Amino acid sequence: MMIPDSFPCVLVTWNEFYDLARTLSREIKASGWRPDLVVAIGRGGYVPARVVCDFLVHDRLTSIKVEHWGIAAQKRDHAVVCFPLATDVSGERVLIVDDVTDTGETLAAAVGYIEGLGPGEVRTAVLQHKTSSAFNPDYSAEVLADWRWIIYPWAVHEDLVGFAERVLAASKDPISQDQIRSDLKGRFEIDLDEEEMAEILQEVVSLGKGRCSGSLYRADRS
Repeated sequence: MMIPDSFPCVLVTWNEFYDLARTLSREIKASGWRPDLVVAIGRGGYVPARVVCDFLVHDRLTSIKVEHWGIAAQKRDHAVVCFPLATDVSGERVLIVDDVTDTGETLAAAVGYIEGLGPGEVRTAVLQHKTSSAFNPDYSAEVLADWRWIIYPWAVHEDLVGFAERVLAASKDPISQDQIRSDLKGRFEIDLDEEEMAEILQEVVSLGKGRCSGSLYRADRS
């Protein structure tokens, strides 16, 4: 899937996330199926999996890490399992939990990996499923017909830093904080106040991703 230069972003609040996790858990319960083990896909699935386990009153939770999406919708070529499972799943019912399906490649890679370990059954669950995804999870709390980048509350700061970097990288000339705010709103529908913008840009500079000269910022291309 090609990601355009401009696209809408949606910031999910903690309360909205909690409602999604509760809805997802109710869907799992209603199916009559119960997992023996819940596997979170790191990093996006860590918090959702823990809250789903809480609603399911289930304490067998572990994780794997699949790398596919970077910060601010930066997509890697392939989804790869880089932190493998540390427990035996032979014959067990395994529920894999992630935050969202984008291309579906992350869940597909996770399922393929887990199935290779000899479980009894594998099912998948996400908070939000995008219909553009090639992978259909067994459970989802919400289906999204229109593609947009979802920013979850546990990744807000990181994603905003990444989007600020994208704006700087797209500009040939140094630009002001106000211009960066305007570009974030126009390209990604991200609306930050001056204090939030200043904090994000300070982070960009401290990470060596941008430079500040007076009141102007530019990408660090060194």
